[in-house]
Amino acid sequence: MSLEERLNRARGARGTSSVAVQAPTSPQQSQGAGEGASRPVVARPQAAARRVAASSAGMVAPATSTSRYGDLRKNLQAKVIEEINTTIGDAADHEAELDDLIRQVVFDGAAEIPRSDREVLIQEIHNEVIGLGPLEDLMLDPKITEIMVNGAKDVYIERDGRIAKTNVTFENDDHVLRILDRIVSRIGRHVDEASPLVDARLEDGSRVNAVIRPVAIKGPSITIRRFSSAPLQIADLMEHGSLSYSMSSFLEACILGKANVIVSGGTGSGKTTLLNILSAFIPDEERIVTIEDAAELQLEQNDVVTLEARPANSEGKGRISIRDLVRNSLRMRPDRIIVGEVRSAETLDMLQAMNTGHEGSLTTVHANSPRDAMSRLETMVLMGGIELPVKAIRDQISSALDIVVQQARFRDGSRKIVSISEVVGMEGSTITLQDIFVYQQEGLDAKGRVKGAFKATGIRPHILKKFNEMGVFVRDEWFS
Repeated sequence: MSLEERLNRARGARGTSSVAVQAPTSPQQSQGAGEGASRPVVARPQAAARRVAASSAGMVAPATSTSRYGDLRKNLQAKVIEEINTTIGDAADHEAELDDLIRQVVFDGAAEIPRSDREVLIQEIHNEVIGLGPLEDLMLDPKITEIMVNGAKDVYIERDGRIAKTNVTFENDDHVLRILDRIVSRIGRHVDEASPLVDARLEDGSRVNAVIRPVAIKGPSITIRRFSSAPLQIADLMEHGSLSYSMSSFLEACILGKANVIVSGGTGSGKTTLLNILSAFIPDEERIVTIEDAAELQLEQNDVVTLEARPANSEGKGRISIRDLVRNSLRMRPDRIIVGEVRSAETLDMLQAMNTGHEGSLTTVHANSPRDAMSRLETMVLMGGIELPVKAIRDQISSALDIVVQQARFRDGSRKIVSISEVVGMEGSTITLQDIFVYQQEGLDAKGRVKGAFKATGIRPHILKKFNEMGVFVRDEWFS
C-alpha cells in the first residue's frame, strides 16, 4: 500500500487523544519488526531508553509524560496530516520525508516542552499517522508473542509464556477500528457489521484475528500472534526443553524419510512454530507448496510456492478455500504439500494427496491427544458432505498418516512435545497408534515450573524399514 493510501486511512485520527505509550521493550527492539518488514522503524531516543529499562526490570513501563499534552498532540497531528496532503502528494514512498515533517511540526509547535517529551510526541504522531497507534511499541518487543486487545481499555500481552495486562489503551472503540482498518486494508480485506470477522497478517508476518460489533459485544477485539524475525531451529527447542535429542533426531529422520506427519495440539501450543521447524529439514531440491489461511510459514528452501486462502468479498463472492487450494496444488507438481492447518472438508483432499505420491507432506490439527486427532480428522472428512462409510474414512487416515506429534502448552507457559506416535494401521475398525516417545511430568519445581522427562517407550517404529530403504540414518539408541 502506498504512503498516500495509508495516510488517507489515517485522516480520521484527528480527534484521537493521547494514549499511553508503555510497551515493555528490549534492547533488541530493532529486530522486533520481523524479517521482511518493508519499512524502517523510527528511532525512539529517550522514550525507548525508559521503556527498555522498565522491561529489563520485568515490569510494564508507565504511561509517558505526554498524557498531559493531549490537546497539543491532537493539534500537531492534524497539522501534520494537513502538511502531508499539501506537500507530499501521491508519491508512494516518502517515509523519510514524513519523519522529517513530523519532527519539524512538533519542534515548531511544541518548543516550550522538554525535549524528551517532544521525542515521545514525535513517535506517537508517527504511530498514529501510518503505524499501529498504541500497539506499535508492543510490536517492537521481540519477547512479546501475543497481543490481545479486549476493547479500547484492555490490552494484554503474552511474554515468556505468561499473560499480563498492560496499561496501553486506545481512546475509544473508533480508535481501535481505525487501527484495525489500517491493518486489513493493506491486504485488501475489510471488516464491518456485515463481515465482523477477519483474519489478516502484518508486513512482518504476524497473524491478526479481529472481531467487531455486533459479534463482539464489549467492543472490537484484536488478537495478534507474533513470530520470531529469524525462524527457530530444532536446536532452539531442545535448548528450551521442548524435546530431547533423540526425539529431534527421529523427527529429522521422519522428514528426510518422507513420512507423512501431522502436528496435533491445542490453541497456542506451538503447532505452527513446530511445523515451520520441521519443514526446514526438507531437502532444498524438492518442490514445496504451502497452503494457509494466513501465510505464516517461513520456509528457506528455494522452490517454494506459497498459497493463501481468500475470504468472500462484501457481495459474498470470490472466496477461495483451503480445499480449493489443496486441489489446485496437485496440478503444480509438488514433491511435498504443507497445509498450515486442516479444519474442514479439505482434510479428505489432504489425505488423498498423501496417499497418491505426495509423501512427506505435513499439516496441523487442533486436538488434545493423538487419539483425539484421529477422531477430529474423521469428523472433518464427514463435514465435507461426502457419504463414505466410517471404516473407509479410517482406512484413508491410517494409510495416509505415519507420525502424530502431540504438542502441549503447560501452566507455566512452557511448550513441549508430549508424545510422538506412529500410526500403525487398522485393527478391525479402529486406527492403531503406538507411542514412540512420551513426556512424563513429575510435578512443579520451587519456581512453579513444570518438571518432567522425555522417555523412549522402547518400541521400534515400523516406518524404520522405509527409512532404511531410503538411506536415512537411524540409531538404535534413540529408542532405548
